Amino acid sequence: MRVIRLLIALACLAAGAILGALNRQIVSIDLGIGFVPATSLGIALIVALLLGALIGGLAISASVVLPLRRRLSRAERAASAAPAAPLTGPEV
Repeated sequence: MRVIRLLIALACLAAGAILGALNRQIVSIDLGIGFVPATSLGIALIVALLLGALIGGLAISASVVLPLRRRLSRAERAASAAPAAPLTGPEV
C-alpha cells in the first residue's frame, strides 16, 4: 500500500511540474473583491485545483461525514444504556 501511495504522489508531482512548465504565460486574476498580482498560468491552475479539492472535501465532510458520526455516537450511547440481553445457547 505504501508503494502505491508513493507512486500516486510521484505521479501528481510530475503532473504538477509538467503543468507548470507548459503554462508559463503571465496572468493577472481579478476576483471582484480582490486582485491577484501577475503570476504564471501554471501556478494559478495548480492553486485553483487545490482549492477546489479542499473546498469539495470540506463540503463532503460537512454534509456526509459529520451527520454519520453524530448518528454513530447516538447509537453507541443507546447501546451502552440498554441492558444487555442474556446469551443463550442453541436449543436442541
